[in-house]
Amino acid sequence: MNSTLSPDPGSPEAREELLRRFSDGGAPSRGWRLRFQLKRLAWVTVVATTRLVKRILDVVGSIVLAILLAPFFLLVIGLIRIDSPGPIFFAQQRVGRHGRPFRMFKFRSMYVDAEERKAALVERNEMEGGVLFKMKDDPRITRVGKYIRRGSIDELPQLWNVLKGEMSLVGPRPPLPAEVAEYSLEDRRRLEVVPGITCIWQVSGRSEIPFDRQVELDVAYIESQSLWLDVKLLLRTVPAVLLGKGAY
Repeated sequence: MNSTLSPDPGSPEAREELLRRFSDGGAPSRGWRLRFQLKRLAWVTVVATTRLVKRILDVVGSIVLAILLAPFFLLVIGLIRIDSPGPIFFAQQRVGRHGRPFRMFKFRSMYVDAEERKAALVERNEMEGGVLFKMKDDPRITRVGKYIRRGSIDELPQLWNVLKGEMSLVGPRPPLPAEVAEYSLEDRRRLEVVPGITCIWQVSGRSEIPFDRQVELDVAYIESQSLWLDVKLLLRTVPAVLLGKGAY
């Protein structure tokens, strides 16, 4: 019998050999541990700095936009008041980063009984995937609502959510709790970052993009996000809003 044969990988002898080989003799050196900690510190510093700069951009940007758009806000408020009875703003619970719920604000673009009427319209859902509900000619939308939704004007009150830190100017759109309940594990990756007012698929076709493709684009943003990418998406949002492609 050849005594140089290695023990069976699953045998107790093999486990003992691994423990002996990687115990004291295999422990990382002090220099290696120091380099590792320095690299870790550098990475944490870069991530924290990026988040801080992004937060500053969110705060400054939302304040500037709110001031510049204040007269326009008053016009929209007046039109909503004249068009249909009900509140000016619509608050809805959404799911934010790491699954934390928050109240997201919009200008009201639907009749006050819209949620009650939704059950009768579920079978007419035009969004592929079944998670989101979208209709091009949704009868629950008011006359003014059609115009403010087309230009994403109804989303502007979310500047308040950005100021509070619940949302960002750029990030995956915040989902409803009922939508999150139907998420797959891959879909839940969208909850890894702070949700935003605009995102990649919002400037690439909006509601015309199927849900699974929306998830792919959001994950691509999460994996490659940077301040420069946020700036480019904000700049692309302007023509996307003006053209109104895929908005309903």
